Amino acid sequence: MEPAGREPGTEPPGGRCCSSAEEAALEVSWVQGFPKKNFSFINNQTVCYPCGNYILFRDIETKEMTVLQCQTGQVGAFAANANSQVVAFSDRKLNPIIYIYTFPELSKLAELKGNTQLDYTLLAFSFTGPYLASYSSIPEFVLSVWNWKENLLLCSESQPGVTATSLSFNPMNWQQLCLVSESSVTIWLVERSNDEHLLKQNPVKLPDEQGSVNPHEELFFPVSHSEDRYYGPNLPVSAIAGLVGDEAETFMPRNYIKPAVHPTAHCWTGTSEVYVSCEEGYILTINAETYSVSVLQQKPLPERIRTISDVVSYVHKEVQKKKGGKPKDLQNPVLSSLAFCKDGLYATGSGGILFFYYIKDLHYETKICADILQPITSLVFSPDYTVLLLVTDQGAVYTYKPPHSEEAVKLLDACSGYFLTADFLTPGNEYCVSVATSGEVQVWFLEDGTCLSKLNLNMEATALACCPSSNSVAVGTKRGVIYFLDVTKVEAPRVVHRIFLSTFPVLSLHYDQSGQFLIARAAEGHIFILDARPSKLFQVLGYVVLEDQVLDLSVASDFKSNFVEVMVLVNVAEVQRARLEIFCLCSALTTDDKCVNEHGILNANAIKRKQYDLDCPLSSAVRLKDNIVYGYCTCAPFICKYHISEESMSKDLSVFSSAQRTPSNQFGSGFLCLSPNSQWLATAANNGVLIIYHTSTMDILAQKHCHSYHGGGIRSMVFSLDGKFILVNGKNDGALVCLQWKKMKQTEVKEADFHWQSVLAILNTSTSNENVALQSMAEWQSEPESTSGSLPEEKFKVIREETQRFANQKKELQMGIKELRKTIQKMMHENEQVPDIEKLEQQEFNLDTEEQERAQAKAEEEVARVRKQIEMENLANRYLQDVIKQECWDAMCVKGRAVKCFHTACEVKNYPLKERSEEELETLEKVLRLKKIDTADPKVQEKNHEMADDSASYCLVGSLSSQYGGDTSVLYQQLDLKTREQKVNQIILLQDIIYKLKTAFNKEFDRVVRQKEQEIARVKERNLRIQEILAQLELQLELWEPALTDDEMPERALTVQDSEIKAEKYLTQKEREKAEMMAKLEMERRLADKDNDRLRALDDMMGGVLEVKKEDILKLDIPPPAFISKPEHLLTDEEKKILGKHEEKVKELNEEKEKYRMALQNELKKLEDSIQETTQQFDKTVRKLSESKVKLEMVIYQEELKILNLVYALLLDEELDTREAGLHNFLTKKQKEKVKTAGTIKATEDKMEAYIDTYENAIDEEKNLEYGFAKEFADVPANLLDELYQLYRCRPKIPRTRKLLDSANPYRDCSNSAEDYKDALTTLMKAMDELDSPEHMPNGLDPSIWENFCLARRNRMESEELVKWKALTLTEMQGFLRRRIDDNERIESEIEDIFEELTWLQEEKMKFQLNLIIQFLLKQGQVELESTEIPEYSDAILIKRSVVEELNCAIMHQGEKKIASMVEYKDFSKGIFKLEWEHKKMRMQIEDLKQKAQDIVTLSITKDRQLFLTVLNYNSRIAHHISVMEQTLDIMDQLHKKKVKKRQKRMKELEKCISLKEQENYKLCLELKEMLVSVSERRWIFKAADTKHVSEKLAKQRHQEILKEKHLRDIIKKKEEEFKILQAEAQRLRSRTFPDL
Repeated sequence: MEPAGREPGTEPPGGRCCSSAEEAALEVSWVQGFPKKNFSFINNQTVCYPCGNYILFRDIETKEMTVLQCQTGQVGAFAANANSQVVAFSDRKLNPIIYIYTFPELSKLAELKGNTQLDYTLLAFSFTGPYLASYSSIPEFVLSVWNWKENLLLCSESQPGVTATSLSFNPMNWQQLCLVSESSVTIWLVERSNDEHLLKQNPVKLPDEQGSVNPHEELFFPVSHSEDRYYGPNLPVSAIAGLVGDEAETFMPRNYIKPAVHPTAHCWTGTSEVYVSCEEGYILTINAETYSVSVLQQKPLPERIRTISDVVSYVHKEVQKKKGGKPKDLQNPVLSSLAFCKDGLYATGSGGILFFYYIKDLHYETKICADILQPITSLVFSPDYTVLLLVTDQGAVYTYKPPHSEEAVKLLDACSGYFLTADFLTPGNEYCVSVATSGEVQVWFLEDGTCLSKLNLNMEATALACCPSSNSVAVGTKRGVIYFLDVTKVEAPRVVHRIFLSTFPVLSLHYDQSGQFLIARAAEGHIFILDARPSKLFQVLGYVVLEDQVLDLSVASDFKSNFVEVMVLVNVAEVQRARLEIFCLCSALTTDDKCVNEHGILNANAIKRKQYDLDCPLSSAVRLKDNIVYGYCTCAPFICKYHISEESMSKDLSVFSSAQRTPSNQFGSGFLCLSPNSQWLATAANNGVLIIYHTSTMDILAQKHCHSYHGGGIRSMVFSLDGKFILVNGKNDGALVCLQWKKMKQTEVKEADFHWQSVLAILNTSTSNENVALQSMAEWQSEPESTSGSLPEEKFKVIREETQRFANQKKELQMGIKELRKTIQKMMHENEQVPDIEKLEQQEFNLDTEEQERAQAKAEEEVARVRKQIEMENLANRYLQDVIKQECWDAMCVKGRAVKCFHTACEVKNYPLKERSEEELETLEKVLRLKKIDTADPKVQEKNHEMADDSASYCLVGSLSSQYGGDTSVLYQQLDLKTREQKVNQIILLQDIIYKLKTAFNKEFDRVVRQKEQEIARVKERNLRIQEILAQLELQLELWEPALTDDEMPERALTVQDSEIKAEKYLTQKEREKAEMMAKLEMERRLADKDNDRLRALDDMMGGVLEVKKEDILKLDIPPPAFISKPEHLLTDEEKKILGKHEEKVKELNEEKEKYRMALQNELKKLEDSIQETTQQFDKTVRKLSESKVKLEMVIYQEELKILNLVYALLLDEELDTREAGLHNFLTKKQKEKVKTAGTIKATEDKMEAYIDTYENAIDEEKNLEYGFAKEFADVPANLLDELYQLYRCRPKIPRTRKLLDSANPYRDCSNSAEDYKDALTTLMKAMDELDSPEHMPNGLDPSIWENFCLARRNRMESEELVKWKALTLTEMQGFLRRRIDDNERIESEIEDIFEELTWLQEEKMKFQLNLIIQFLLKQGQVELESTEIPEYSDAILIKRSVVEELNCAIMHQGEKKIASMVEYKDFSKGIFKLEWEHKKMRMQIEDLKQKAQDIVTLSITKDRQLFLTVLNYNSRIAHHISVMEQTLDIMDQLHKKKVKKRQKRMKELEKCISLKEQENYKLCLELKEMLVSVSERRWIFKAADTKHVSEKLAKQRHQEILKEKHLRDIIKKKEEEFKILQAEAQRLRSRTFPDL
């Protein structure tokens, strides 16, 4: 890779090279282009940027340019470092390399080779130190950090799938990098330990699109474990989604994802913060240490300033509207580039306005600095921060000096788009002209590539050519317009004329060498010929239209014969070969109008048009003067040579074969270009390599890799007229390269110069004349009149003339057609009047059968198209019908239908069922076999027997399916569903029960349906009889005729009745003939029936019957005698007798009719009652069926509820397993990470110990140098020794670099790296040169001693610097070790949390496997609650009802026995008490009698005695008093019994509690054994996982739990003692209450 010269290692692609190939070579003269990005400073005066295969260095003061070429292809990523004055760039090839070059030497320092396969996208230098960061594209996406001075890869890390947009080092700390993509920001930290480097990724949580920063939510480890006794624990979303592995850790549901802001640009501040601009208009500040994000807010403006700001914003918007652009948002602009300085932040966006942000805390104030009215793509500060460059997407570069200037000054005005093509301006050795795709025309100075002038056409350009006979330039556009430019003054080109050729775009423009004709190639095979002379106003001479696609066009001039030969390469679509169309243009075309027809097309005879077919497909072709054609083959890398002549044509076929094929190593489509002297043939292709051949020998003369395949290769190239320069234009890389001959044979130079001089001699006279005419032309203005001379207007003029010329003939023809039409209509009318035998067919009057056939064919074609479209739609509908029918009808073994009542709205539907597949039946059979094997166990049989004996077993089964035909004996008991297989089998069995229940119901449903069909048939039979009766009674009544509806016969929907089709049925010709024949036969049959004499006579004589039936009695009528009309007095006796008999017969007949009518009415009533009764009875049956279905639906829902509970249990079990697997996977990763971190810690400690030894050795060596100074200079006198010692300790002042001392640099206080040791030592040694000079030598000191002294002082200073460097490295190593230890502790904490999570998860899993969801059936009112709140069932225990009832019966029996014994004991005690009381009573009576005797002796009248004496019924009163006392005693006795029962009930409850506690103690003992086993297993696991401290902590927790359990046991003992005390107290109270028991 060199700045100029030939590529190393290139070989001639043709396989051979001429003898002068080594003597001829091309070099780059200059390069023009603009990248619109990657614009950087290399020093304070020079900027650099990539352009195609080159890197351009431009001095901003002198405008001088230096070119550095990338010899391996197009430049990829690019970066520059102004402090070290180096550039770095990568090439774009497989396994790309990063090159480091110095400036201005342009010498290569290093080649950095990594593992990148395709391309580097970003490069960035550190502000200090030899560090370079690179980021590769797909497939690696690797961030790498290099030491470019030592050519070492320090560290790398992958970030899969992240396409970065910008990358930068922190200027204050090279160990921090900021990587920005379209949706994320990442701060990377480079950790260092001596020669070991590590990259750590720290993603930044960006705010959402509304600018709010949301706190991070941990989804893989929930904060709390909320439990639900039914729905289970609260698991992460990843476990619910069934994700295991890395996806489970990063999975985030869509509703959790909030669109974040989209970063556009970033920059570092002097306080190690990052400013980030966003598409949403926000400015973010990121702390690089804590990675926190804050959104900057605009400081509120005062009302006066806010009004001024609104006015300024409004003015800017109005100005932008007038210029045709979109209004700019000055309040909330979208920033695309940021640049930080000491005063604040400069920013800009697509609006072209430069903003300055003064930021304080989290608020900013905005100031508009400049408005350049062009979208700005990047902002770049110079290294001294005095100049700010503004780079636009239009190719302009502006300078802005923040402290001084108020406006931006244009520095560079490059091309606004990709170069399209270029050409040399006559005479071809001073200037060249280029055009861009945007329509911008530029004039360049050939010597150094200086842009002299620019002209923008404001229209998309497609072609350009310079006229050899004048200084005019033709530019073709996409709209079919050609602009003609006057470039006689290269500093001020102007448009002088414009011609609109056609609506097709102009593809290429070609001048002949004499400058007489301009050939314009347009699309669709149109080739236009124009007069190239300005004096003729560039007149359009005519055009040629070719049928096939035009690939290339070549023009050759013959100055002797004064004609121009045009060769057009045409692609023949039918065959794989090319065709040449050759025609000649003579000077007569400019004067003779006969060469062009009325439409402007050139006559074939005038241009002598010829065709030649070639044997190979070509993409480009050129022709020499001796009928030799060179073509670039497309199917193979060859250059074919043809001899075009009539003699060389093949005899059998008109196809020319190639005479010679020269191989070429170029790939892709290419083209050929011939030098003006026809001695050199240049080939260019998509690979970007230019190869020049000698036309006589086809040897390679020179080659140059001036463009690359990644940039689309070479778009166009052209030789200068003198052959010294070559202009090569890239397709998509935006580079225009000017090549010149570095060395070449003198003969070649002389031949080219001779041809140039000869052509100039011929063209000098015409050139001067045409230039005068060109300068006299006025500048073209955009007016409609300017297009009056265009070709379409002439064409319209010719058409108008033709119309006027043949107007009379058109009128005559129209009148003749009208008369002919009237004659034919008259003949057709006469033809209708003649007999049929003389009539002519309709087609005989058709004068234009072809037009009729064409119209009919077109109509039939349209009918066929519509028919096909309808058939396809019908086919699609039939397919959809078949799919729906297959899924919803054919697949059903039981079709869905309904049955309805006759008189009510009750409707019952059956259960549509699909036929169970063989796989389902096999699975069911397998489950039944497993269940049969399980039930073979005697214990299971006994248990099932108990369940069967239990009258309330359906309550435990959870459904009533056994009462409706379901076999629940095959089901597992709900309490036994522990394993997954049992639950799955239970689901299959429940589905089978549901299927059987539905099948049983469907059978009953079918029976009811058949019954309804029978009832309908009976009703129809009875209706027939009713119709007969009504006909006999001559009554008009509407009969009720029941029928099956569409819901009851759903198969009707699959067939379409003729009555449903409203449109007329389409019949083919055969079907119509058949229908007409059948109708004719039916008519003949009816006519034959009417002509039957026998039937007609029978009908006339006897009413059509041979005998009278009873049913016809009502129709009978006795004919009256003939004399019935005579008066009575005129009748004879015989006639009276006959008349009497007639009246008797009439009376009898009327009586018979009345009897028969009454019988018919009775029969009619019975039939109607019978129909009503049977249909109502059927309605009852349907209602019963409906009731049974409702109950069956209840049963099915019960079974489906059980299925849902089982499915949910399986799903919960699966989620728990998934969560456990995810935790184990995460634990494995953390353990591996811990092992890696532990290994890193151990290796770092070992390295640190070794480095401490070297550091201590360096300190000892420094001390030894200090101590050895006195010994080494012991011979020096004492006064000189003291002076030397002072000089020994003296240190020079190290000058800091200018850019670091510059007050404008915001990063002047940046920290240095350890790699700066060598640079600092070199700087120190240079500073020591001044102190080592003899001027500082003490007087009287020997110079040899001074030299030894200087050497010793340098050694001491080197030792000091070495100790400082080692101390800095040791500090880094200690920090690295501390961070690794922190990481290790963090990982251990995470592992501990994972173990706790696993322990909790296993407990929850065990809990939900044992705590089953059981479905019970409870009667309404069986469970009553005191309040509406749902009670807490945490202490509830599920016990079988039979056990509770048996226990209750036993308790009641024992209680009755105890009560009986207590009653007997009480009665016996009462007898004893009674005897004792009688004995005591008798004693008391004795005493009373004695006392009475004594009292009588000493009796005193008291009130009681008076009462006894006065009250008549004293004994009854006493008896009443005694009864009251006895009632009181009874009440007290009852209260005492109630208290006794309560005490006994309390004793029973305490006994139950004791038994429960004993059961719990037994379970705890079992759990203790299991825990001991699990403890031992976990101990081995912890030993294997090296988590000693975790196990210790868990052991401490377990120890605390054991202590807590011991404390609870002590409490239980105390409670038992208290219970014993209470029991003794109860016994004491019982004995006190019942002292006799």
